[in-house]
Amino acid sequence: MATHPRGGRPLDHANPPDPKRAAELLDGGSLYRVFRGVILCRQPILAVETVGEGVTARCEVTVDPNIVRVAPTPRRAFQGWRYLQTPDAPPDLSLEAFGDAPPELVRQLREIGAW
Repeated sequence: MATHPRGGRPLDHANPPDPKRAAELLDGGSLYRVFRGVILCRQPILAVETVGEGVTARCEVTVDPNIVRVAPTPRRAFQGWRYLQTPDAPPDLSLEAFGDAPPELVRQLREIGAW
């Protein structure tokens, strides 16, 4: 993972527009990842800051380097900010949720990044 140019903390995402609800993102928000039309994981948001000025201004989002796997949830890929209300956000998964899954299923889930 890339590190932030000012301080070595993890930097994950640079976005041209600033989020309109940045304060909410910092109060327990996460960046959810969509892979092949399915949300599979999230990373808690640690910081949101605007850097640069004018046409070079961008929003930098710093996320926790730990990836939290979530229940696979269909979602079309998108650009820009989308805000999931708590009832709409996929629940976190624990490895115990899979129990004794067949090895072939485990391989396929790992291949798509779902486990």
